[in-house]
Amino acid sequence: MPIADIEILLKDKKSQLMKRISAIEADFHKGRSQDFSEQATETENDGVLDEIHHEAKAELELVISALRRIENGMYGHCEACDKAIKAERLLALPYTDRCINCAL
Repeated sequence: MPIADIEILLKDKKSQLMKRISAIEADFHKGRSQDFSEQATETENDGVLDEIHHEAKAELELVISALRRIENGMYGHCEACDKAIKAERLLALPYTDRCINCAL
């Protein structure tokens, strides 16, 4: 797959992640129920949302970093050993910055 196609995928992923993060943050800012049992459920859900929020922000940083590597002409090269990352790995995980050997 050409880098231009991967760039489109990464930009789409960035947009999806930003929407997810915004939705989670909006949920955190809305008010809570007056009902005590409902508050317990909401508190439990907040823990799950917090983890999803954290994972989405971490993935967003990886996507942004991959887009920067494309801009700089460094995309597809392992940051640890500087060898080319196999196309199969880039298709499976387009924001990776390590070849399979260095990722292990």
